Amino acid sequence: MNLEFENELAEIEERIAELSKLDSSEYPQLNKDLGALRRKMKNLTKKIYDNLSPWDTVRIARHPDRPLFKDFIDGMCTEFIELHGDRRAGDDKALIGGFATIDKHRVMLIGMVKGRSVDEKVYHNFGMPNPEGYRKALRLMKLAEKYGLPIVCLVDTPAAYPGKEAEERGQAEAIARNLTEMANLEVPIVVVITGEGGSGGALGIAVGDAILMLRYAVYSVIPPEGCAAILWRDAEMAPQAADALKITADSLLELGIIDEIIDEPAGGAHRDPETTIQLTQTAVITALQRLKRQSPTRLRDNRYNKFARMGRVKKPRT
Repeated sequence: MNLEFENELAEIEERIAELSKLDSSEYPQLNKDLGALRRKMKNLTKKIYDNLSPWDTVRIARHPDRPLFKDFIDGMCTEFIELHGDRRAGDDKALIGGFATIDKHRVMLIGMVKGRSVDEKVYHNFGMPNPEGYRKALRLMKLAEKYGLPIVCLVDTPAAYPGKEAEERGQAEAIARNLTEMANLEVPIVVVITGEGGSGGALGIAVGDAILMLRYAVYSVIPPEGCAAILWRDAEMAPQAADALKITADSLLELGIIDEIIDEPAGGAHRDPETTIQLTQTAVITALQRLKRQSPTRLRDNRYNKFARMGRVKKPRT
């Protein structure tokens, strides 16, 4: 699937694919033509992706070919043992986690699962966790703390599930409890925003020591459509809302909400998922190595101070 601003790129890709099938011995100009097309493709890709609007970035973050949590598990982990249930109500399928090995690091890996096919999306509730999901995540985090294991959270959700049943079972309380408990955990926590980081549903597993974000992911207090519906009573105003929300990685790094941007391959993660996963793994390992050198007390204090600083406004000098 191509977004409309990628149509010209798709045409060049199609032409390259056609020429690549030809025999260079029969077409002396073939290699020269292919080289010219590839240079054009590279230059055009850079031009397009250097000038994306925030709304364009939202659409890239939601691209169906973008790597999902299970792709990161397969590409980053040599071992993953899923653990189930919150020991209260059930086993939420939108948020999963378990013991994992990333390179030589034993961690507790937690993340949202969106699914790709229609059946998978329905089964995983489109990546929107219920209260049981957040309570399961907290149970696994406490288990990680017990065994001295770092926690790695991959965030990709439009929001927590907003249904009546979820509210009745304490959705807001479950998220709030996670924020409180994660602030006090005495093991390293690495968070990566891989796609959509929407609302409190994202923040419920995103209180960390290192907050990393893929270049074309988004992270916001509310999805643009929801913001537009509230402010203008018109979800069609979502592009304007995206501009106002400071939703992109560059804006969030400048505001101090995230700590590091993980660059994506040219044209976005959906064009090269494998490289994206490798870059993410490298960034996670680097963060883990740095955080493991810190004492539990220092980790907890620095984490608290990091989030306490967010939202502070400097008064202009008079």
